[in-house]
Amino acid sequence: MTDLFWPGDHRAGNLMSDRALLDAMVAVEHAWLDALVDADIAPQSARTDLRGFVAEDDLEPLARDADVDGNPVGALVALLRARAAQPAAQWLHRGLTSQDVVDTALMVCIRDVLARLREELADQLRTLSHLAEKRRATPMLARTLTQAALPSTAGVKVARWLCAVLDAAEPLAELRVPVQVGGAVGTLAAAVELSGSAENAIRLGDSVASALGLAPAPPWHTSRSAITRIGDGLVGCCDAWGYIASDVATSSRPEIGELAETGGGKSSTMPHKNNPVRSVLIRRTAMTAPSLAATLHTASAMSVDERSDGAWHAEWATLRTLARRTVVAAAHTTELLAGLQIDATRATANLAAAGDGVLAEQQTMAALTGHAPAAEYLGAAEQLVDSALQRASHYLKDVP
Repeated sequence: MTDLFWPGDHRAGNLMSDRALLDAMVAVEHAWLDALVDADIAPQSARTDLRGFVAEDDLEPLARDADVDGNPVGALVALLRARAAQPAAQWLHRGLTSQDVVDTALMVCIRDVLARLREELADQLRTLSHLAEKRRATPMLARTLTQAALPSTAGVKVARWLCAVLDAAEPLAELRVPVQVGGAVGTLAAAVELSGSAENAIRLGDSVASALGLAPAPPWHTSRSAITRIGDGLVGCCDAWGYIASDVATSSRPEIGELAETGGGKSSTMPHKNNPVRSVLIRRTAMTAPSLAATLHTASAMSVDERSDGAWHAEWATLRTLARRTVVAAAHTTELLAGLQIDATRATANLAAAGDGVLAEQQTMAALTGHAPAAEYLGAAEQLVDSALQRASHYLKDVP
């Protein structure tokens, strides 16, 4: 995919693309048809691999036809029935509704997005852990409200980045991506009629979940917390990366010069510049991601009846945009951290240039206790770095 409005969009590849959604919808129909055959509801002769029945050329007509029904499922089912032989054509989609197919297909697409993000997060945590260890004793000025504050270390700064990424990675690892099979109004009525019992109908949904690598779940239909939790998880990642990028962009200013991106971008007219482009693009995503998640929450709150009139439809493109942008920001952050340069000489010089004022608090504390000031005023810096490293190590031990 290409997107001149969003530089770097190509880094998300096929994730959440039109083709990915089409393939996911066909995979849902295929898994359901298999479940009907396996349960001896449909005859064995109905077993057909539907996944070879669509091609890239089908995307445009399906998109146009989706305008008629308000979603692409009706047109897709008609296409599949036209291309499949009997009795597969007769049995496919029986017991499903359009929302089952769209919701479950979205979850299939998100499943792949989350897998990519978990890989990126693991790479970032390894890089940050190495950097925190390497720079644990590198002196660096800490600043508050843009002003010189106290002595610190580069290791502490990196350890805070490390904890921010862990705060995003841990809930993302726990996210459930559930199947959605409820039938026309979320009661499984058609599936019960086909299978003979509620228990059998529920097993059909579980079979689809297993085939697609999703979590089994009762129909969630107009309860949209599955979507909002995913959106919140994506924004949490963008928040963490935005924090890191803001630190890097600020500290890469020539007058500070403590941090720098490797191979920064160039200006079209000012050849002396080395722009922190990775940081700039990460910050762009961090600024725009929350409003996308807010749209998902608004749509969730506006859910009504047994299928929402517009709120459901508002989720699809919103989730796609948020997911793709998050993947792009993940790739940019991984690249930024892998090439991040810390100028220890400049950091030490900046700390020295701040003067004795940065030790004023220490003098006050020492006077209160009656003790001479310690040789260093770094507090629990070593322990804070150790704590972050231990937490990262605990997380990474469970990562393949």
